[in-house]
Amino acid sequence: MALVVSSVTPLLLLDEQLVVRAASETFCRAFDLPIGAVVGTSLFALGKGEWDKPQLRTLLEATAGGYAAIEAYEFELKRPGKPDRILMLAAHALDHVENDAMRLVLAILDNTAMRAAQNAALDQALKNASLVREKQVLLQELNHRVANSLQIIASILMQRVKGVQSEEARAHLREAHHRVMSIATLQRLLASTATGDVALKPYLFDLCASIGASMIADPDRMTLDVVADDSVMSPDQSVSVGLIVTELVINSLKHAFPDAEQKPCHIEVAFAASPSGWTLTVVDNGCGLPGGHAEAKAGLGTGIVNALAGQLDAIVEVTDNAPGTRVTVSHFGAFAGSAPAEAR
Repeated sequence: MALVVSSVTPLLLLDEQLVVRAASETFCRAFDLPIGAVVGTSLFALGKGEWDKPQLRTLLEATAGGYAAIEAYEFELKRPGKPDRILMLAAHALDHVENDAMRLVLAILDNTAMRAAQNAALDQALKNASLVREKQVLLQELNHRVANSLQIIASILMQRVKGVQSEEARAHLREAHHRVMSIATLQRLLASTATGDVALKPYLFDLCASIGASMIADPDRMTLDVVADDSVMSPDQSVSVGLIVTELVINSLKHAFPDAEQKPCHIEVAFAASPSGWTLTVVDNGCGLPGGHAEAKAGLGTGIVNALAGQLDAIVEVTDNAPGTRVTVSHFGAFAGSAPAEAR
């Protein structure tokens, strides 16, 4: 609480009901609110209720419930008689023991000046009839909005898990959440790039970190690693690669380790490219191919993974890793997006 109060960044400490339990002086100054009117008040009742927006409420409730974390949510604050402000919000639940009260930290970054600069750049681009610059700025704006929308959809999916009685239905909702987050991760990268291409290394790292955070209960028992070179792909290709990785990693987490006592459990996602093609592999050290090679290949090599591989003109091969299973997705042909470097 002392760290929150003394923070140079506007911070709020919220409880599970989203009532403010502590606020930094920088928050009170930034939004012209006396500390006495902030602490003990619901976030959505601050000021004249300008923080009470359905999308923000949905995201914070999901975060408070442990189903999501807000990394970079753009929020437009409108207050009567004052200029509109563009804020970037980040929130996560603090680690706490079972009997402790849940606490949520909300950080606020004012992006008003940066957005004004972006708008000024767009105005200048229009004046100069620069279609390239216009498309770039508009695309970044679109990607910001799509990323926000996808994060909301993912949070709603996880909230629905609580109200579903069927374990099978809950599993399907969780898997749908991961697929949405796969695309949301890509959208965040697109919003930060000026080229329109996607660097696969950070994309796969962020994607697998998101899956691991929500599906790996014990990181000491289960590890999920990524090894990738510095290849880049178009957004369309990256979507297919990301969804293939999502499907294969979820499949390994669900089926490869039926023995709850097995240690260590490991899954590795690897991507490597050359001018003649590229290879994506997902390997685990689990129980191996069930019912023989042919049956396993029919289970993993068809359906959504095979359809996505077809979009990439790639082939899927499933082999016994002894122990575990190796799934290889290979594309043979010219690949202009490779920037070979030492993989890490």
